[in-house]
Amino acid sequence: MTREIVVEVENLCTCFDGVWVHRDLDLSMYRGEVLGIIGGSGSGKTVLMNQVIGLLKPESGRVKVLGENVHELEGPQVRLLRRRWGVLFQRGALFSAFNVFDNIAFPLRELRKDGEKIEEKSIYELVQLNLNMVGLKQEDAWKYPAELSGGMNKRAALARALALEAELLFLDEPGTGLDPISASDLDNLFIEIRKQLQLSILLVTHDLNTLAAVCDRVALLEEGRVLIIGTLEEVARFDHPYVKRFFHHRRGEEILRSLPTY
Repeated sequence: MTREIVVEVENLCTCFDGVWVHRDLDLSMYRGEVLGIIGGSGSGKTVLMNQVIGLLKPESGRVKVLGENVHELEGPQVRLLRRRWGVLFQRGALFSAFNVFDNIAFPLRELRKDGEKIEEKSIYELVQLNLNMVGLKQEDAWKYPAELSGGMNKRAALARALALEAELLFLDEPGTGLDPISASDLDNLFIEIRKQLQLSILLVTHDLNTLAAVCDRVALLEEGRVLIIGTLEEVARFDHPYVKRFFHHRRGEEILRSLPTY
């Protein structure tokens, strides 16, 4: 049976001020999988994600999400497509002037279908549902981002990303700034939410624990393109200097040995 491709990047080229970040980059992600993106600093991981969600436009190439060419859509078509995904940015990117409730309610108010009005009572119920889903308490809804711990900030941002019942979830370095316990709890939350909602997840990370716990496949982004995409074990065996630095140290070897197929 042919698997459905939900994110497809073909011949992507990206250049900033004469410096090429991506050259003829190809990447495919299937429905229902968690795909991790790794690579060295400056390899263009976050740039790639921003191009996939339409925040940046490449020099050339094509990006299709859920069958739509992201950079050819305009107006209402863009809004309709963006309703089908959620994004958890690296630092959460909550609106500092809004409390948690209004942060989560924001996409429900702003990205609804044209002409569709969601009643405030329904918004309240949906916000409370999403708070519960990510492990936050009802009273947390009235706190402001400055009053949240790092882990609570990420959970609130995740609740906002899921507010529109997304099919796709994009995560940019979700464990950044978290202690190991909070990062592990967040990984477990991703696993649980994926099961509950049947999500497809594209994940940029440099955390080997997250890769091992959450990802089905891993893509190595170096030299302007995807050098290899496969299971974590397959990528760890790939002969490349970055792979040796990333995987083959004491902690990395311990994690790899814990995998059932390594």
